[in-house]
Amino acid sequence: MLAIKGGRPVRSEPFPSWPVWGREEEEMLLSALRSGVWGLGGQLVERFGEEFAGYAGCKHGVPCMNGTTALKIALKTLGIGPGDRVITTPYTFVATSSVLVELGAIPVYVDVVEGGVNIDSRLVWETIDSGVKAILPVHVGGHPVEMDLVLKASESLGVPVVEDAAEAHGAEWKGRRVGSLGVMGCFSFQSSKVMTSGEGGIITLNDSELAETCRALVNCGRSLGRDWYEGDLLGYNYRMTEFQAAILLSQLRRLDEQIERRQRNFEELARLCRDLEGFRLITPPHGTDRTPHYLVIIQADGEYFRGVSKQKIVEALRGEGVPASVGWPMPLYRFPPIKRYLEHHGVRVSQGEFPNTEKAASEFLFVHHRVLLGGRREVEDVYKALKKVEQHAGEMA
Repeated sequence: MLAIKGGRPVRSEPFPSWPVWGREEEEMLLSALRSGVWGLGGQLVERFGEEFAGYAGCKHGVPCMNGTTALKIALKTLGIGPGDRVITTPYTFVATSSVLVELGAIPVYVDVVEGGVNIDSRLVWETIDSGVKAILPVHVGGHPVEMDLVLKASESLGVPVVEDAAEAHGAEWKGRRVGSLGVMGCFSFQSSKVMTSGEGGIITLNDSELAETCRALVNCGRSLGRDWYEGDLLGYNYRMTEFQAAILLSQLRRLDEQIERRQRNFEELARLCRDLEGFRLITPPHGTDRTPHYLVIIQADGEYFRGVSKQKIVEALRGEGVPASVGWPMPLYRFPPIKRYLEHHGVRVSQGEFPNTEKAASEFLFVHHRVLLGGRREVEDVYKALKKVEQHAGEMA
């Protein structure tokens, strides 16, 4: 019997907690505190920018207050503004599109790959034209986008690629780190991410002039070589604090070992899940060399769970002790504020236009990455919970 029906749960102990921290974070925070310089003028923000840029395979890193502002600054630096068309995905967190709305740009959505979570590169190639001003792919859950055709499309028309790598710290596509594949990469350090300081973001890039523009926009428009209150740009106060940088420098030291552990545990979970009939584990695309597995993405087959909502399935998994969520329950073109904005600009989505996105929104659920930070027992308990819910699907109908 399912736990939500009064049965005994698969797991009553909590999974490993998140975030992970220790003495190094404490010492770095005290160092920032005792320096007496907690914002501008400190050394840790600049140091973190350099270290994370190197980690991502780039020359420059521009820290900022969160991943959303990283996207906004990157796009604004490239001149994206009112009426500009930007190719992106409708299956992701709303921030990827909300920054386009804020800049007055028009999201040009293309479907995700069949059975997967990322933008379909072939459709990017088919959709791009001279009116497109940028391509904004999202590495969902840490799964790298199949970037070959995206980059080919970019090169063919000289259209820049900005990677939304908010969930993909340390991921690699064919030997290259995400965040270094396009003109710029944007990362988030929000509480749930695999590297976190509660909030925070960074832009990674190789172009020195673009990097200086990003820094100026983050720092109220101030440019190098100009007086404190002089500048050529209208910028913002989107700065990262020394306290955030202190934590992130320590978190970066932990990242590789955590990624390796998650990858080992994900591979074991994938092996166990092969015999499931109602659930399917979504795996990274061929060409992925490394992924942090920010999300364990699972498809609950609509035919198998006929008459059972995704919400009910998630509640059953939570009852068995697995920290599941419904994920993104609707494509962004149906999210009311985005839908109104698109319609105001004459964009209407036809029924059946995005079949793979609709399927992902209705059937894909998420499990937090901390379930992969334990050992074999934690992995087996996730599998056992999925198996139990699958076997008792009739109880939820």
